[in-house]
Amino acid sequence: MRRGYARSAERDAAVRATLTPLTPGEHPPALKVAIGVALALALANVVAFAAGAQVPGQGSSAAGLLFVAVMLLAAWGMWRHRYWAVLGFATLMALIAVVFTLLLLIASNVLAVVVCLAFALSAGFLFWKLIRVMARLQAPPRVS
Repeated sequence: MRRGYARSAERDAAVRATLTPLTPGEHPPALKVAIGVALALALANVVAFAAGAQVPGQGSSAAGLLFVAVMLLAAWGMWRHRYWAVLGFATLMALIAVVFTLLLLIASNVLAVVVCLAFALSAGFLFWKLIRVMARLQAPPRVS
């Protein structure tokens, strides 16, 4: 057991040694995509709200406006390299991947399967890419 833990700790240390912290103006592609997705989700909800869309089971539009505010806050936080924003958005992507994977169980036609797979795979991929961004956000600065 200790040998396995020691090997794992060695691998972790080797990976950490290769990480370079994000510079103040650096925005990796995964982070840009995440910011774009957050802004697109906020915009889509604003447009739906303005068009008068009704969500079944939702009593008021306050929850929709709260979601818009949270997505805008997440986009701002990710742009400013805030770890909590990237972590929260990655969590949302993980939840979306899980929910759409579970929705495959009740997909009744090919279009439903394609939509579920598209959302699950894209959210899962973005989640995976944001893990490295979070690691780079936490990487200690290099001493020259």
